[in-house]
Amino acid sequence: MSDGQNYAQEFGIISIPAAAIFAAVYVPLLVWFIRQSYKLRTSVFFSLSLFCAIRIAAFVIRAILAGSNKAGQNVGLLAGDQILFSVGFFGLLYSAYTLVLDRETMSDTPPSRGIISQIMRNRRLYRMALFIAIGLGTSGLSLVEGTNSGDTSIGNSLHMASTIMFLVLVALLAYQTFILARLELKGGGYKQSTRTFAAKYGMYILLLISVLLLIREAFATATMNDLSKQNNEHFWYPLVALPEVLAVLLYTTPGLIPSRAEMQAARRPKVILPNFSTSKVAITTGDAP
Repeated sequence: MSDGQNYAQEFGIISIPAAAIFAAVYVPLLVWFIRQSYKLRTSVFFSLSLFCAIRIAAFVIRAILAGSNKAGQNVGLLAGDQILFSVGFFGLLYSAYTLVLDRETMSDTPPSRGIISQIMRNRRLYRMALFIAIGLGTSGLSLVEGTNSGDTSIGNSLHMASTIMFLVLVALLAYQTFILARLELKGGGYKQSTRTFAAKYGMYILLLISVLLLIREAFATATMNDLSKQNNEHFWYPLVALPEVLAVLLYTTPGLIPSRAEMQAARRPKVILPNFSTSKVAITTGDAP
């Protein structure tokens, strides 16, 4: 449907080079994560591969919207692009969440018994909350892009609810990451088959990832009542697109993400063998006194 109005430009999508550059950056990342997915067989790499694939598609569409007046007049294409950006965030956030819990599993430190930490360990509950946030966000964006003013009002409300939910989920992730970092600093350590940089300093990398995600969501929440400002590319690229790609780049740190074999080994029940080193056993033969 087209009425001659360029909705993409009004929405703030104007830069072709910026969209093209981000799409190009995600291509080698996608290849690397797919390779790691088949090599290490972990859900974190699968989630990151999905995120990169969705981001490539979204930025390609964004470049088309910015470069083609006809495409910019297509409300459906614009809505689809925004929905892709909303849905894709699931993969990035869930990857961070999974990695924090996996690192906790592989740590010598006893897990926190705080109520928030116990709730955060319920992966099914966290996934459900993510799906609800995505559902609200996609429904809201679909209605916002419509022409009915009543639907637009409902869409804005759904979009706001989704944004607040994502902020809460990111804040909970940052809290859990901080708690785990504090426990690791008190004692114990991260058990990994290889002594890599990430094995020793991975907790700081996870904290940095949490901060980047918080920056993204803080901006989205602060501007959720002003979509024109939220989608202004002078703010959107440095405060949304850049923190995302930096977080993804941090996941390429060697040894940061444990393999499936390491996770399975960490989950095996520990068998404590008796220590005979201090036992005094006398073995006598013949006529020894």
